[in-house]
Amino acid sequence: MNETLPRAAIRAAKTNLVWLALPLIAFAIAVAWILSTDPLSGFRNGAPPIENLTFERTVLDDNGLSLLVRAGGSEPMTVAQVQVDDAYWQFTQDPPGPIARGRAAWLKLPFPWMLGEAHAVKVVTSTGATFAHNIAVAVPTPQATTGQLRLQALVGVIVGIVPVAVGLMFYPVLRGVGRKGMDFLLSLTIGLLGFLLVDASAEALELAGEAAAVFQGPVMVVLAGVGSFLMLMAIGRRSGAPTGLALSTYIALGIGLHNLGEGLAIGAAFAAGSAGLGTFLVLGFALHNVTEGIGIAAPILKHRPQAWVFAGLTLLAGGPAVIGMWLGSLATSAQWSALALAVGAGAILQVIVEVGAYLMRQGDRRGDIFLTPPVMAGLAAGATFMYLTAALVKI
Repeated sequence: MNETLPRAAIRAAKTNLVWLALPLIAFAIAVAWILSTDPLSGFRNGAPPIENLTFERTVLDDNGLSLLVRAGGSEPMTVAQVQVDDAYWQFTQDPPGPIARGRAAWLKLPFPWMLGEAHAVKVVTSTGATFAHNIAVAVPTPQATTGQLRLQALVGVIVGIVPVAVGLMFYPVLRGVGRKGMDFLLSLTIGLLGFLLVDASAEALELAGEAAAVFQGPVMVVLAGVGSFLMLMAIGRRSGAPTGLALSTYIALGIGLHNLGEGLAIGAAFAAGSAGLGTFLVLGFALHNVTEGIGIAAPILKHRPQAWVFAGLTLLAGGPAVIGMWLGSLATSAQWSALALAVGAGAILQVIVEVGAYLMRQGDRRGDIFLTPPVMAGLAAGATFMYLTAALVKI
């Protein structure tokens, strides 16, 4: 191929490679010089390194107490002692040795925890720094047994899949609405999605604050949300603005990602024993999510989808709640829950933009459509319903 190119073009390509390589080589030499000579040693005044330790998971079982901790200090840190309720306890560490920045380790103690009691844990490092962790209510951590996973799946189905299916069952009735009714339903969708956007963003930032500093939680949340929004916008607009079934699919996807984060929160709370998932709470989640099915149905009211389409939309929107339940109760940490909620928030924002654009295309007044009574009523009704039902499920 090179023979077919003009010599000037080949010479220019080689020159560009040289100019590309030069700054990289210079940077590598600078890094090697800093590592070999340690020019910053003159700033050391004998003070101990800055240490940071985050408690990511707590497991209570028949073997005692296990803590997953992540180091975030400037130097590798060594756990020297562990106190529980002001008493020192023997512990084992997996993996053993100093914990490097950003790495995690399990601390396991044969501590005879008491069901329903509160316990205070304090980790002491080799430099004397201490890090506290409180167990508000000690309950056994769910194990990955078939029966436990089945029970969690049942809760996930009730709070995720069933309400979306119930909302979609209004489809035959909704087909009879007129122009104003359609405007109301679309704006109702925007209203409920707007609430979910605010709710998911707030929860993501709150969880990011509990994550290890090395993850830069708030920045991670913003980047993940903006990134997912831009990616989904690019995918959704590759063949023009989505309408009909495509728009309903994006709504279901956005709601599904939010339900994944919601499932993570429920599962994590269930595992930590910080909330009892009583019948009232589960029904509150179900009522909270019924409107989501109506929002998914709104863009396809002028079509006649087959039954499998409704089943697919239901699973896409509600199914992630089951997966979230499993992950939240068994393996997730604050940073991963925050990341999932941030991606869900970005997806919801993409759907709000697309539904808003679809609503403007349906009317003759473009942006003024948002000032019409049916649209303003729909926006208010969607956000208000979600706000009121959310009060039932806050844990």
